[in-house]
Amino acid sequence: MDWRRAKSVLILAFLMLNLVLGYQLWSNIREGLSTSAKAGDLSPETLRIMEEKGIKLVENIYIPAETPELQDLTYRVRTKLSDGEKHVLKEPVESRIVFNEKQLIEGLGDIIPDIDQYVFDVTTSDDKKLILYRMEQMRPMFDVKLELYSEDQRIIAYRQDVIELVSTEKAVENPVLPATIAMAPLIEKFLASGAVIKEIKLGYHGQTFAKSDIQVSAPSWRVMLEDGNVYYIHAVSGEVVTEDELSS
Repeated sequence: MDWRRAKSVLILAFLMLNLVLGYQLWSNIREGLSTSAKAGDLSPETLRIMEEKGIKLVENIYIPAETPELQDLTYRVRTKLSDGEKHVLKEPVESRIVFNEKQLIEGLGDIIPDIDQYVFDVTTSDDKKLILYRMEQMRPMFDVKLELYSEDQRIIAYRQDVIELVSTEKAVENPVLPATIAMAPLIEKFLASGAVIKEIKLGYHGQTFAKSDIQVSAPSWRVMLEDGNVYYIHAVSGEVVTEDELSS
């Protein structure tokens, strides 16, 4: 037996094995870090209903695959957007600053309270009204908004929800339902035939109690349609709620 040749073959085999194992490890890590899924990841039953009702997702949209553990947020309303008049800026600023956090703070930080805690939302904005949401745990609070009014590509006024978070011992973190599972009852029971889904986003949302300054916001999936309709799915219980059902 040629031991030198046998030794070379064994070394080559071990190298190939290490390459295969390394690739598998890299693939598993990449899969674990993935934050999105495609429509094909919905259950076969949900896909069948979508086909029957002609429900579609806009091209290139992905369904979030994240399933973090989140808790309800309790907060006190200091300033309510719906009750306040527009605050007109003495000196308008260019609207493009909403795309850059540093420029936004430099341009409006001395004028608008807590602006560093709000993030621009392109899906709900247009050329006349720029919408920003208060962020908590890196997720938007859909009930807490900052509206910037734009004219000739310059911000001329604003209205704002200002809140103060309230700590509570009762708050418990729960794993959220995957969007692919949470969306099943929405598609089956709520969406009309021909509906087109343009965005699915995880944040916080809750019923608004008009007679109380204390509000509770729960982890929720927001599903926006091309026709402007918006649905919220409680990300723990799976309950589906429309915008019209949230005011009391």
